[in-house]
Amino acid sequence: MAAEPAMQMPSLEELQHWTWVFGQAQQMMLEQGLDMMAHMPGPAAMSHLFEPAAAFRATADFWSDTMTLWSRFLTQEPGAPLGEDAEQARDRRFRAPQWHEQPLFDFLRQSYLVIAEHMLKGVDALEGVDARHKEQLRFATRGFLDAMSPANFPATNPEVLEKIVETKGESLLKGLQHMLNDMARGQLTQTDPDAFEVGRNLATTPGKVVRRTPLYELIQYTPTTPDVLKMPVVIFPPWINRYYILDLTPEKSFIRWAVAQGATVFVVSWKSADASMKDVTWDDYVEGGQIDAIDTVRDLLGVESVHAVGYCVAGTTLAATLAVLAARGQADKVKSATFLTAQVDFSHAGDLSNFVDDEQLALIRSLSSDGYLDGRYMAATFNLLRGRDLIWSYVTNNYLLGKDYAPFELLYWNSDVTNLPAKWHLAYLTDLYRDNRMVEPGALSIGDTPIDLSSVKTPSYIQAGREDHIAPPESVWKLTEHFHGPMRFLLAGSGHIAGVVNPPSSGKYQYWTNGRRVKSLQTFLKGARETKGSWWPDWIAWLRGQDGQTVPAKGERIPGKGKLKSLCDAPGTYVRMR
Repeated sequence: MAAEPAMQMPSLEELQHWTWVFGQAQQMMLEQGLDMMAHMPGPAAMSHLFEPAAAFRATADFWSDTMTLWSRFLTQEPGAPLGEDAEQARDRRFRAPQWHEQPLFDFLRQSYLVIAEHMLKGVDALEGVDARHKEQLRFATRGFLDAMSPANFPATNPEVLEKIVETKGESLLKGLQHMLNDMARGQLTQTDPDAFEVGRNLATTPGKVVRRTPLYELIQYTPTTPDVLKMPVVIFPPWINRYYILDLTPEKSFIRWAVAQGATVFVVSWKSADASMKDVTWDDYVEGGQIDAIDTVRDLLGVESVHAVGYCVAGTTLAATLAVLAARGQADKVKSATFLTAQVDFSHAGDLSNFVDDEQLALIRSLSSDGYLDGRYMAATFNLLRGRDLIWSYVTNNYLLGKDYAPFELLYWNSDVTNLPAKWHLAYLTDLYRDNRMVEPGALSIGDTPIDLSSVKTPSYIQAGREDHIAPPESVWKLTEHFHGPMRFLLAGSGHIAGVVNPPSSGKYQYWTNGRRVKSLQTFLKGARETKGSWWPDWIAWLRGQDGQTVPAKGERIPGKGKLKSLCDAPGTYVRMR
């Protein structure tokens, strides 16, 4: 077979032409970006915010960097990439060697990074904009820049061009089929949809559904030790996702691991909302969800208290539940409370706050005419929080390169969406994210019982993720400022999901603890001790420290053998409803 001809360097005329093309492209993108920011809707017109001197300096810096790039491109002189910091140097979009070794694509990559840097600097330089609106502008600009990456377009991605030639265009046809399939289902595919199945290789910890209400199913798991802790563990996962994030594959299952440590474990599997749940509110999730499940388990096992675990929004609700029980003189129903990446004070709630304004709330209302919000909307919102990784990387791999889907259980779970009760979801975004009313004593109530977080004295274990973009550690830390009982704060490596789902067998990440009671996260970190690996053993040791009494694993400790008979095997029916 004859060797393929080597790629020839373009002529001087071609270089001059492409220099002009890239220059025009840069100018167009910069002008478009500035125009977008100038006309961004807000409390006042934004155009007057571009102070002439600052704009002149920004433009001069931009063109200075651009001229340097052009000079390097034309003369092939080496030089450090412009507009590229340490994070951008690790940018996975441009890790293919063609982006660095082929002059045209190296120029295009660096041009894009220069544009990105200067557009973000332009937002930071805005004057007369409050911090919230500036962050919204920055978030929107980052989203625009991620969408405009040259990696996202066939003609400007060297890997895509080479793949088209290599496959004689079949990669584009395969990618087109992927895109058409996703358009038909109304959702981006991120992993092989046939690689996993709930009950087959996900959510396989043995157990029984022992209670079913219009809102949730209660699953009790089969013990695997001869004796178990007397105080059972009741887990409340977020209703915006499927519960089996805590029962993934056997190797990554928090629930299976907790059972193996001798805990009697129950988990609530929330029903995906439909039209019958149009009137469901927060009261239902507190009274008919968490308190009902706590009372059910107490009665079933004949115990006074339970250990409650709340993940994400269910942790927010657990805080309200504890305040309600305290106000009613029933705080002893919960022996301890564990909060996984949960928030109660939303003053520093992270990027999700950028989706909570009047325009977004009106959009949600328009999408919820049947009384519930299609879960695909929330899935798209969470994907936008990390659009570069959760949207555009899949656009490139699935559509442009036509690659086969790789199996990944976390992404399968992430795509397994649930519908949300519209009335409660809107109230949640308005009362908590927008107005931050939960930290105002008496501003919110469950029935006739006002919520006052300062009344919570239940021993609490509070876990945050160092890289969490949904519940930032600074926001989770604020739980310690509102509760008044014994607390153990732990900062885990990684983010909102991987920081929680980190089994000891993986040997990944680390966590930080501080034995002193301190008043700020910064002070906590200064005196923190780092421990390699999973935080799960630290948690179970803390749990045993609350009450280490054990009982034989028999009778009502076996699912279906007590007052509540088995309705079906785990993982139940609600987790399979769409």
